[in-house]
Amino acid sequence: MPATDPRELGLVADCGSCFGLCCVALPFAASADFAADKAAGDPCHNLRDDFRCSIHEQLRQRGYPGCTVFDCFGAGQKVSQVTFEGRSWREAPATARQMYAVFPVMRQLHELLWYLTEALTLEPARPIRAELRQALDETERLTREPAGVLEKLDVAAHRGEVNGLLLRTSELVRAGHRGKDRRGADLIGARLRGADLRGANLRGAYLIGADLRGADLRQADLIGADLRGADLAGADLTGSVFLTQAQVNAAKGDAATRLPHALARPAHWPSTHTGPTPSPRPKREQGHHGRPRGTGRRPRRR
Repeated sequence: MPATDPRELGLVADCGSCFGLCCVALPFAASADFAADKAAGDPCHNLRDDFRCSIHEQLRQRGYPGCTVFDCFGAGQKVSQVTFEGRSWREAPATARQMYAVFPVMRQLHELLWYLTEALTLEPARPIRAELRQALDETERLTREPAGVLEKLDVAAHRGEVNGLLLRTSELVRAGHRGKDRRGADLIGARLRGADLRGANLRGAYLIGADLRGADLRQADLIGADLRGADLAGADLTGSVFLTQAQVNAAKGDAATRLPHALARPAHWPSTHTGPTPSPRPKREQGHHGRPRGTGRRPRRR
């Protein structure tokens, strides 16, 4: 059986082996997520000389919650230690521009590796397992290309090919559940407390600030779903597919929230059950003003 453990495959961020690339290469704007503006290529003023964050233990309190929900899927250490062979942008300033350009490409490839690795563990996906393995091998091969090749890689085209396989995987997993198709739906602030969303297609759905307390999200496809500020207290996400640590970190939950085994409970979640006992099943989904929510589709993100 091919390796499918994210840590074994280097898909979990190891900040100690990275040159602080997410703190340098990526831009951010002053907002609720970041306390200050920063241009791409400029080191964050909180980045120390040893590439560690000087306020790592107080990011939320100091106005940088956006940093706590970012996940490079291990791309940082791959670029730092493999692509650029352990030479940092400080040691070799001439490589900095290229390193910053390669990092977001590598992150997308590693995100695909995360999804493909998960797909290979799913029993319903057995009919397409050979195709999934081939896609994983090809994606892994791309991550080991030289910097010049990665910089010019048409990563969007590769994502499109892999996404077709991931969609087929999702359909196989959700078959027989008759879950709702809410792909790309506008469910911002939606009242979904206790909702039966088993097997639902929530790919790219906008669930920002949604009330999902006690909701049943088993076997739901959550790839690309925006869960920022969504309340998952007491929700059951076991068996959900293509959920990432970054999505979980961006949401709110509690001790009763059930997560897939590959994901960790965020440190900022309370250690007790905070939500009321959910009603068994609401009759209709509602929007944040209490009115029945339609499909409200926006341009699809996936």
